[in-house]
Amino acid sequence: MANSLITPTLVIRRAIELFRNQNPFLQMMDRQWQDEFANPSVAGQKPGSTIQIRLPNDYVIRTGPTAVPQSTTEVTTGLTVAKQAGVDISFSMVDRTLTMQDYSRRIIEPAVNTIVGAIASDVMTGAEAIPNLIHNVDGSNNTISPTLTTWAQAGAMLDKLSTPRGQRNAILDPITMARTVGSFSGLFNQQSKVGDQYETAMIKKDVLGMDWAQDPTVLMHHTPAYGTMPTVAGANQTGSSIATSAVGGSGLAQGDIVTFAGVYSVNRVTKASTGQLAQFALTANVPAGATALPIYPALVPASGGNPVAYETVTASPAAGAAIVCLTNANEWYRKNFIFHPLAATLALVPMEMPTRGVMEAYRESYQGVSIRLITFYDGINDQTITRLDVLYGYKWVRPEWAVVVADAA
Repeated sequence: MANSLITPTLVIRRAIELFRNQNPFLQMMDRQWQDEFANPSVAGQKPGSTIQIRLPNDYVIRTGPTAVPQSTTEVTTGLTVAKQAGVDISFSMVDRTLTMQDYSRRIIEPAVNTIVGAIASDVMTGAEAIPNLIHNVDGSNNTISPTLTTWAQAGAMLDKLSTPRGQRNAILDPITMARTVGSFSGLFNQQSKVGDQYETAMIKKDVLGMDWAQDPTVLMHHTPAYGTMPTVAGANQTGSSIATSAVGGSGLAQGDIVTFAGVYSVNRVTKASTGQLAQFALTANVPAGATALPIYPALVPASGGNPVAYETVTASPAAGAAIVCLTNANEWYRKNFIFHPLAATLALVPMEMPTRGVMEAYRESYQGVSIRLITFYDGINDQTITRLDVLYGYKWVRPEWAVVVADAA
């Protein structure tokens, strides 16, 4: 019996199924804003390529019976959907006269895997903005593989920073996953979890209060040859750029984590000091000789010892305060991380459909994933070409709700 012709609808539905199952990191991200792009707003007007996301308002506690009214200053950040990823395939109608299993294995699966991998790699670059780092080290401060204690400390850091519990996720490079499974062996006595780790060589759900997944797109971070570290130039500085003495060595790298002497982080709700030096991610490469560091989060100290809204640190650094990088110079490490879904948001938005000049045009959306399929005829080469496209955008909204757990290269 001849096989029935595979329809475009079957192709695109299979593509969505594969997309949803290919990358756990993308599935763990927040998606609450993508409907703002997909659905027309009031009077049928579309929002354009960027929407503004309101961050939670922040207030300080009053003590005593006397009311002290506070003004509300809302902070917003933009989410832009303007990135397009796709794969273009040339094949004949004969290729579709196959079983769905063969067609999926030969054509759809490799194409979707390429799209998903490209999107995940792009989103993963945002991990360089995570300002928190925990690493297991040897006696010379060289990063070594994390242990159960390392992962538990990372969770505790999120607690200190008032990150909501529940729904926390851990994303590990496959090498780190293998090492972590080995370090966890014998430490858990819940037989179902031990058996699952033995069978899959992976830690999965609800371990240390997190769901776990491995992802080959986890970043490898390289620290430069630092040389003599700069010091703070001038007291009472605030904001996202800190004046310093000249940066030495070969400069500093985007994603390096630094601390300032005497500057401690605060619990974002109570504004009380955590007792830990505040950590900051460099938001851009800093060349040798530069005299300012771009940082995240911004330095927002208490005012006269009194807490303020959106406070991040106990005080500004003093003039001449030492600046320290948490990792050694010339070091490669894997930027595994744990995060709350609201740390980053992803939007996959349905694309406009052409009405002329195509043989086929289909679009499907399911469970937050939208893929467009278009087939057109190449008269010069006498071929049909099918393109699969995804329109997306992402934003690391609250990088402070994530912690890097470094692992040696």
